[in-house]
Amino acid sequence: MARPRLILLLRHGESESNRDKSVNCHTPNHKISLTKKGCAEALAAGNRLVSTILKDDDTVLFYTSPYFRARQTLEGVIEGGKFEELGIKYHIREEPRMREQDFGNFQGSSLEMEKIWKERAHYGHFFYRIPYGESGADCYDRVASFNESLFRQFKNDDFPSVLVLITHGIWMRVFLMKWYRWSVEEFESLRNLPHCQYIVMAKNKDKENYNLQTKLRKWDDLPDDQINQKDVEKEFADEVNFNTYKAKLDDKKILEIVNAEKEAIRSQREKEKQIREMFKKSHH
Repeated sequence: MARPRLILLLRHGESESNRDKSVNCHTPNHKISLTKKGCAEALAAGNRLVSTILKDDDTVLFYTSPYFRARQTLEGVIEGGKFEELGIKYHIREEPRMREQDFGNFQGSSLEMEKIWKERAHYGHFFYRIPYGESGADCYDRVASFNESLFRQFKNDDFPSVLVLITHGIWMRVFLMKWYRWSVEEFESLRNLPHCQYIVMAKNKDKENYNLQTKLRKWDDLPDDQINQKDVEKEFADEVNFNTYKAKLDDKKILEIVNAEKEAIRSQREKEKQIREMFKKSHH
């Protein structure tokens, strides 16, 4: 069995819809491209991969989401790392199971959209299934199937020494949740991941498990008085606009949704605290 020494997760670079939400009104999600900034982020990620992460004798297997922005990121990584010029051995596989969570084909009014986003905040991001779309739990099933495929491939003695998964923010968090057997509460405490920042999983020497070497941002790391409007709005308002195609929400409705998310975060933190206390008592 030849498990890779490193598993790297990479979120795609900045996309056109990250910068201009109106793109979603005329371009299908899977066809959205990178911005110039996103292309530059991908090139820089490729340079970083070769100059600071790979060893001289490493071989690389890239898995990419089929979404255009992910495939563009892969192209940038290969170009930025000068893989061809340096003669680095690599293979590419496109994997539909690595697509982003499906947020459905929204056709409703702004009132209906506001109701959906508020429900999701209070119900929980993992279990709430968006109409005509997926829940985080649905993504989890896709990730579980993908992981099973990976484990079968790990049985091959010639499996590459470095595995790079180029995908999307929610998918990456679900992948880590599944791999490390995190609870739903732990998943929902995670904040979104930056564009083109590597999440590094390093194989323990003489063992089959992996250490997560990248510190992830969590809402739990912030005191209650630091869960401020700006951070929460950046985290969730962009997502609301990104995935609400037909009925754009005005600033007042966005603010109400953001406030619902803030309340849900605080509630989740209190629930997590109670669970930890119960766990400690049960082991005394």
